[in-house]
Amino acid sequence: MCLLALVSVSGMSAQDFNQYEKKLWISKVDTLPYRMLLPVGFDSTKRYPLILFLHGAGERGNDNEKQLTHGAKLFLTDSIQTRYPAIVVFPQCAENSYWSNVKRTEDSITKKTTYEFTPDGDATVAIKLLMQLMKNLVEKPYVKKQQVYVMGLSMGGMGTFEIVRRMPQTFAAAIPICGGAHPATAKEIRHTAFWVFHGAKDDVVSYTFSEAMVSALQEHYDSAEVQFTLYSNANHNSWDKAFAEPEMMSWLFSHSKKK
Repeated sequence: MCLLALVSVSGMSAQDFNQYEKKLWISKVDTLPYRMLLPVGFDSTKRYPLILFLHGAGERGNDNEKQLTHGAKLFLTDSIQTRYPAIVVFPQCAENSYWSNVKRTEDSITKKTTYEFTPDGDATVAIKLLMQLMKNLVEKPYVKKQQVYVMGLSMGGMGTFEIVRRMPQTFAAAIPICGGAHPATAKEIRHTAFWVFHGAKDDVVSYTFSEAMVSALQEHYDSAEVQFTLYSNANHNSWDKAFAEPEMMSWLFSHSKKK
């Protein structure tokens, strides 16, 4: 009975994910796979908010499947689809690339990775492709340019900070989860609203990275809108708690870029 129930739920989830249409962004020799979810009853003559969701390092690849592992179910719930109709995009980073140009070093013995964020530097191939895709999507007549948002977890949380920095006029609000960036970049992202999430017990990406970004925004820019939720008992998977926040979606959709 339990096995049958598990199979049923798994099958239903896979079927639900089919609502995310498979697409490819191709630029010369490089390809960025992505999935797109349209609002229920999508009408191309109307305009909708756009949400970009960036996955973590474990979901990299080119199968155009794994990037839906975390977060995709959230946008398939009836309550979210009814209250917050939006176009949702889940791109997939290649295995040999990264959503951020952070310098990563792995200890040969412990296999732990350390991160060194830089305030500048060239964009990775994945970020360059992502920027091209976003510029294309934002120009679609059915996208509300004033309501473009970005969310991401772990590597995607780092990518959330980075894509806002590289496209500062694009995003009205951003939600980086267990990510990080260099505090010196706060100046470039201060006009986007941020709700930052992290787990205090995170042993993969230290919460101090998020804390430093929030402090840089709060201390140096009075006009910056930023809030920080630190879960005292959460480890790296703090996204589970973040996705369960009852006010997260209403907070996100309450923001619009000024024309």
